[in-house]
Amino acid sequence: MNPVFLAIDTADPARARALVAAVRPHIGGLKLGLEWFAANGPGPTGALAREFGLPLFLDLKLHDIPTTVAAAVRAVAPLEPALLTVHGAGGRAMLEAARAAAPAGTAVVAVTVLTSLDAADLEATGIAGSPAGQALRLARLAEAAGLAGLVASPLELAPLRRQWPAALLVVPGIRPEGAPAGDQKRTLAPREALEAGASCLVIGRPITAAPDPGAAAAAIAASLR
Repeated sequence: MNPVFLAIDTADPARARALVAAVRPHIGGLKLGLEWFAANGPGPTGALAREFGLPLFLDLKLHDIPTTVAAAVRAVAPLEPALLTVHGAGGRAMLEAARAAAPAGTAVVAVTVLTSLDAADLEATGIAGSPAGQALRLARLAEAAGLAGLVASPLELAPLRRQWPAALLVVPGIRPEGAPAGDQKRTLAPREALEAGASCLVIGRPITAAPDPGAAAAAIAASLR
């Protein structure tokens, strides 16, 4: 199975379709997040994934009281997402509510520490210690709540895989060698992330911002073979 999920970094449906058409042979799924969902809603979200026959990673990062999160999970269930994100920091009751509300074919995964944050950012929010330490704490919570896995920086993969061997580890912050990091502070190259234990690689701008997205996606796919 191709582990690459293309992050659609646009709210424009025409642009999104053109991107997916260009890279379709080289990716394994689509990641649609808040920008897309806020602009287009559920109808076009499901339609885009169905049009190209790709698994949908619905990256909404739900974070609210348990009842509200469960209701939101049920509301998006008709889209049949293969993956759905909630924030691990929402607590065990919220995570359990999300898992219970999800359809059988949807893997609910907990976001640990955003890849745009580092230790100084965490300290500013009152969280002591390293991103890796916080990711491990939230991993224990997610496993206890019965979730399928985690979203985590590639730099935390090795300890997370040791702590939770069966976890589905979904990894953003993937940057091929030489690609600009942008607002990502904790990154790794695609093959390195797979070798460290990643299950799925979420890749956006290195493909979507490339002069030739199809060639960029093909090069990444080749690097994983």
